[in-house]
Amino acid sequence: MIYDGTITDVAGLRAGHATDREAATGCTVILCPEGAVAGADVRGGAPGTRETDLLAPGRTVERVHAVLLTGGSAFGLDAAGGVMRYLEERGFGFDTGAARVPIVPAAVLYDLEVGRADRRPDRDMGYEACKCALAEPPEQGLVGAGTGATVGKLLGMAHAMPGGVGAASVKTSGVTVAALVAVNAVGNVVDHHTGRTLAGVRVNGAFADPIALMLDGAGGAPAGVNTTIGVIATDGILTGVQAARLACVAHDGLALSIRPVHTAMDGDTLFALSTGRVACDFNRVCVAAVEALARAVVNAVTAGERP
Repeated sequence: MIYDGTITDVAGLRAGHATDREAATGCTVILCPEGAVAGADVRGGAPGTRETDLLAPGRTVERVHAVLLTGGSAFGLDAAGGVMRYLEERGFGFDTGAARVPIVPAAVLYDLEVGRADRRPDRDMGYEACKCALAEPPEQGLVGAGTGATVGKLLGMAHAMPGGVGAASVKTSGVTVAALVAVNAVGNVVDHHTGRTLAGVRVNGAFADPIALMLDGAGGAPAGVNTTIGVIATDGILTGVQAARLACVAHDGLALSIRPVHTAMDGDTLFALSTGRVACDFNRVCVAAVEALARAVVNAVTAGERP
């Protein structure tokens, strides 16, 4: 059953934000210091990522120590250095013999048009997000990586609405599956259970259908200015191959709640984490992941105060 839980419902995870409201940007970190089996799947045509190749099945390192979601376009990847510093100071990381190297995959979204393009998440901000990371429910809405996120940009920023960070979780047969997502899409966000549009392209005070607009030849936001990024996590025991597959399947949650999605104008990227606490039915985990992610997208555009 779906309930409006959060990513930290998965035991062993902590989540934190660092937010720069003046610059309308920030970053969000999911910490798993003891390590989690991980996978990644990149679907958008204009991604900005770090360490996703390392997460392909069959690589030497299957466990990560944090995942970073950040604003600032490609500049924001610098914040991962602060996450690494935080973990190294506390003795967490992959033991190479000479040093422990924290493994911190990351993905960015584009928010440079919203606030100040000259101020982006950096190492200090990544470190601050780690200091704020708790096992308690993280704030949702226009915070962290979602501070400057927007949706419905097909006709340009004048017709767009705020996006944000959202989370949700599902419990099934004693297994928890949870999602946290930063929604920054060219498309509209809909409630997939009711079909109701919640945020997106607005024309003359009403929602427009971006799919119909595209098919009629209207609009065309530049590539790379969008991107929805997120994390699916479970306490179910998964292999590296299963984690990669979970990240792949979870994109169906984006397809349910963002229309259109995975275009050349988006850089949609999802990470999957397994803290490996309980045995699970993998197919059930995949179905739960789709539902959790779709609900997290809805929560991202409805949580907190809206301008």
